[in-house]
Amino acid sequence: MTADLLIHSARIFDGRTLLGDATAVAVADGVITAVGSTRDLLSSHGDAARVLDAGGNLLCPSFTDAHVHPIMGGYEMGQCDLSGAADADACLALIGAYATANPDLDWISGGGWRMPHFDGGNPTADLLERVAPDRAVYLINADHHGAWVSPEALRRAGITAATPDPADGRIDRDADGRPTGTLQEGAMDLVGSLLPAPTDGQYTAALHRAQAYLHTLGITGWQDAIVGAYAGHRDTTDTYLAAQADGSLDARVTGALWLDRGLTLDGVQDAVAALVARRERIAAAPSGPRGRFTANTIKIMVDGVAESETAALKEPYLDRCGHAGDHSGTSHFAPEVLTAVVRALALAGFQLHFHTIGDRALAEALDALEAARDAGDDGAARHHIAHLQLVDPADVARMAALGVTANLQALWACNDDAMTELTVPILGAERAGHQYPFGDFLRAGLPLAMGSDWPVSTPDPWQAIHVAVNRTPPGKDSAAPLLPAQALTLGQALAAYTSGSARVTHHDDAGGIAPGRRADIVVLDADPFALPARRLCEVAARMTVFAGKVVYAKE
Repeated sequence: MTADLLIHSARIFDGRTLLGDATAVAVADGVITAVGSTRDLLSSHGDAARVLDAGGNLLCPSFTDAHVHPIMGGYEMGQCDLSGAADADACLALIGAYATANPDLDWISGGGWRMPHFDGGNPTADLLERVAPDRAVYLINADHHGAWVSPEALRRAGITAATPDPADGRIDRDADGRPTGTLQEGAMDLVGSLLPAPTDGQYTAALHRAQAYLHTLGITGWQDAIVGAYAGHRDTTDTYLAAQADGSLDARVTGALWLDRGLTLDGVQDAVAALVARRERIAAAPSGPRGRFTANTIKIMVDGVAESETAALKEPYLDRCGHAGDHSGTSHFAPEVLTAVVRALALAGFQLHFHTIGDRALAEALDALEAARDAGDDGAARHHIAHLQLVDPADVARMAALGVTANLQALWACNDDAMTELTVPILGAERAGHQYPFGDFLRAGLPLAMGSDWPVSTPDPWQAIHVAVNRTPPGKDSAAPLLPAQALTLGQALAAYTSGSARVTHHDDAGGIAPGRRADIVVLDADPFALPARRLCEVAARMTVFAGKVVYAKE
């Protein structure tokens, strides 16, 4: 058979291990047709339509990002994008320049600011007034669990000292109770709901922008971790279905349908029925020629984030003096509601994708999964828990017993400024020693997957793999590693980001290099197995192939 593509002189990682003698791959009709030696495949497939000499660099399955928000990220790239700001002054300069360049915008929106750049982690409304006077400004935090708003935005929303906190959020205030300019969790909607909704055209452009960017990183599959209305973003279901129908979706996408917070026991039955109806509508949509959007997953955000003290902990946060404070964070669902809805969703055949940061949130998710198992759920849907920052060691065994996949956002597992300046002081040394226990997960036999949470953090897999292996921030070799006993080997991390993530997203014919597997492939510009571990963050994609089609090639 004449091949469409032949890649030779490569070192091959098949999704689980390095191959020995195999150094070449042939592709035809979107499928890998042969894996063998360079000599043999040049002889049998040397007349392929396209031939690439990999130059001894690594070939592996293309990456699947198991927790990402591409349309959100693509949309924010076209707004006031603060993700590249190095500090508070740079952030303010970008906002001021954007405001000046867009004088007619009724709302200035965007995001990407980072809490460690501001005193106490929360910038104030008066800072925005300095650089964008009298403008309505709404800027989402890089972690997307908080928003920074201007005095005019607060005025339009009617937020004053008398405004109560919503049940699932917090208005940050000064000593006199006056709003200071940051809104946490559900409080974001007090202002975010006033913004003009993104148009269909803007979301289509955002998807195409994000897809092209992810292809440059070797990513051809992902789980969109929120498909629904959240923090000023609207439901993206129809954006995906339109791209699937017109053939512009060059990726395999699993959508995690958003479960609204604030659910009560009385509303569980109706919520599950509505999600089943959404799943059926998506499944009935016309298929695309290559890309496919499916949605049999539910996203359940159990808690918030540690830096803003909204992650749900088993014991209280520490105050500035290191003493136990008066609160232990927020669970977005009452335990009895979480148990009821998880049981009902699991028995309806849904895969469950949990966000847990705090140890109490993880325990509550596991309690609910155990109740679902006792009601007859066999776990075949491959439930997974993302983030897993603070983990009670006793709960690792519970995860293993339930067959839960650990969905790692490995870039965060290091002593960066968010960790050392904001997180460790409010957790204390003992609890800080129970963060991101990747090694313990592996030793307990848990399946591993990886994702980026972009636009919260970079979607570049090699930045996350670098941290998983080194437990230090990329490019900061002198930093003390965070709990180095929890590090992964390069092979373990790469397997999690390829075969592990393909498995948890049910992309069962991807994530591997073997005859008959779908030709979703990335060729790198280096052999990371031959590099010092400190240089893993330098690795990049040279060519990305999706379903046999070259979707990115470095010039």
